[in-house]
This record gives sequence, C-alpha cells and structure tokens, in this order.
Amino acid sequence: MTMLRGHQPAIEALLAANASGAIHHAWLLAGPQGVGKGTFARAAALRLLAEGMTPGSLPSGTLEVPASHQAAALFAAGSHPDYRELQRLPKKDPAKTADGASEELARSITVDQVRSLGPFLGVKPSLSPRRVIVIDAADELERPGASNALLKSLEEPPSGTIFLLISHAPGRLLPTIRSRCRVLRFNPLSDADMAGVLGDAMPDADGEEIATLVRFGEGAPGKALGYAGLEIGEIDAALEAIARDGDRSATRRAALARQLSPKAAQPRYEAFLDRVPSVIARAAGMRTGEDLRVVLDAYDESRQVAAAARGLSLDPQGTVHELAGIVARLAPTDDRRRG
Repeated sequence: MTMLRGHQPAIEALLAANASGAIHHAWLLAGPQGVGKGTFARAAALRLLAEGMTPGSLPSGTLEVPASHQAAALFAAGSHPDYRELQRLPKKDPAKTADGASEELARSITVDQVRSLGPFLGVKPSLSPRRVIVIDAADELERPGASNALLKSLEEPPSGTIFLLISHAPGRLLPTIRSRCRVLRFNPLSDADMAGVLGDAMPDADGEEIATLVRFGEGAPGKALGYAGLEIGEIDAALEAIARDGDRSATRRAALARQLSPKAAQPRYEAFLDRVPSVIARAAGMRTGEDLRVVLDAYDESRQVAAAARGLSLDPQGTVHELAGIVARLAPTDDRRRG
C-alpha cells in the first residue's frame, strides 16, 4: 500500500486506542479533500484486521502490515471477508463509456448500498473477532435514506465492528452521525511530505515537475496528482496575466476557451475550474479596501460558476469565457489606481 506521510498524530491516536483494548466503534476522518484520508483509512483497516488475526505480532508505531501477512494478501486481492468499502458507483451509461473513457460516478452513495451491509453485519467475522467498514466519503451519502440507514448501524453496531468514515466537510453530515464518532483531524501536508508522497507515486518525475505539483497541490497530494501531466502552470500563468492586465478585448479569454473546450481537453478544463478560485484567493492576500472587496466578490462568484459548471454540465467554452471574465475584474481600473 502507499506509504503514509504527514499524519503521525492520527496514526498514534488510532494505535493507542487499539492498544487500550477498547477501541471506539466509529471514527470520523475529517479534513480537506486529497490530503490522504482515504489512504489512511485503508491502511488503518488493514492494520486493524491484521491485529485481530495475530495480536501483538505487528511492528509498533506504524500502520504498516508486512506483505507476507495473510490479511495483507487478502486485502490486496480485494477479497478479505471481513472488510467492506462503500463508494459512489459508476453510472450505467453505455453511451459515455463506449469509447473507453472512464465512467462517470453516481451523485451519491445510495440507501441500497448501505442496506447491502446487512448480511455482512448479520454474521460473525470470518478470520478474527473484527470487521471493518470504510465509507469514502460519508459526505456523499444519499439524504435522508442512506444517512439514516447508516445511523442505525452506528447506533447498534455488532460486536467487533469498526467504521471508518471519511469526510471532507463534516458539517454536512447528520449531527447524530457525528456525535457517534470519534474524530481524527487531517491537515494539509508540509511541502516536504508532499514531495515525498509525489515522489513515491511518480518515481519517473523530475524535480521540477514535483516542485510544480507541490506548489499547486496546496498540501493535498490527491489534488496534485490530479494535475500531473496537465501543464497546470500554463493555466495559472494565463489567469494571472488576465488578473494583472485585464482583458478588455477578450482575446485572452477567447484563447483559453479554444484551448480548454474540446473534448480531448476535458481534464485540463476540470483543472481550470479548480484553479480559477485558487488564483483569485491568492490575489486577496495582496489587496486592501475596495480592491479586497472586488477580489472577495469575484472569489464567491467564481466558486458558484465552477460548481454549476460541474453539476449542470454547462458548455465548457462559455464557462471558460465567463470565469476568465471574472478574473479580469481583478485588474486595477483607473479609479482604483487613483484611490
């Protein structure tokens, strides 16, 4: 499994609870998206399952489990009988997958998926007294059905059952779900840990590429890896030029729209939707007074447009033009220069 970096406090908290012999039955792994909560959850699940099979036999101070361990082999094969994971399922749309493109995911984890845990929870674990369920992400549980179905299991969990709930926005969860979980908080990684994670994941990448991804990943390796190969620096440079100089003739907006609207440019377009609010937010640190108000208004509007573009599948060309136009408002006007 991928080596964990930068989350030692969470590792120590889980291991200490496990060593106490009275580990809590539900854990909420809370923090920004892409910082490694999913990697932690799967490593923790394997460690807990392996500990259940061979108590006291594993290395201390780490979640790592030797590859030779039976639990590790079953986990790697996706066939461990005491482990389940709930994620959003691919949509059933042959028209979108006929060309071999990756499948679009459903909007939510459904109530039927949560109810499918019933038979798993209704029998004793197979290989030890433990079983583990990971939900990635709990924010995506269908409301109210799937959330309420999960709540029933959290309220009366079978003996030996441990839930690991990943959450990018804990405030979106039912308060009753949050109240039944012990919280582990995950923060953005340091640049050094980011570089280590990216180096592990991209052993053929050179130092310049790693450094660029560290900068744009903003402490989230998952985000950084999503930008790999997309020449994200060019997108930021184009946006920063528009923010600095404006785009009265709309030629820069038109150029970006031509680059990012073709179907083949979809990954870069998705990255553009992420980068516009980030570029605007960076500008806020250098503004005061009326200039700052302009930036904050632009930030809010850009997030709304980007969210609508994803949720409603808006026309990419029009969306790029609109978002770049919002960035153009950051360019100083004659009035603001005089002020």
